[in-house]
Amino acid sequence: MELGAFSISLSVKDINKSKLFYESLGFQIFGGEIKQNWLIMKNNNCIIGLFQGMFEKNILTFNPGWDENAKNLDSFTDIRDLQKQLKAKGINILSEADETSEGPASFTLEDPDGNPILIHQHR
Repeated sequence: MELGAFSISLSVKDINKSKLFYESLGFQIFGGEIKQNWLIMKNNNCIIGLFQGMFEKNILTFNPGWDENAKNLDSFTDIRDLQKQLKAKGINILSEADETSEGPASFTLEDPDGNPILIHQHR
């Protein structure tokens, strides 16, 4: 099962302090808008998202159709097919993608410890 590019979305208290901290670890801004309280940062192939006031817990994020540079992949498994595969394995989907739709969509689930996982397809 190919889930796409992986990142962790961090719920931060102060995006400016977090930005400075992760820059000291070698991360650079890759996307986002600090004025809207969110940034995507990279250090080589490591990707983190900093989000202030948008959600309660850190979230594991996968992006089908993208590589680690947010470039479109020529071939990938559509999010609706991934959702069907997981449901067939008995995994509980918390919020589902519309399986009759096409293009961008997302669904969420939790691991056994309650860690949120977002599968988000941008195209």
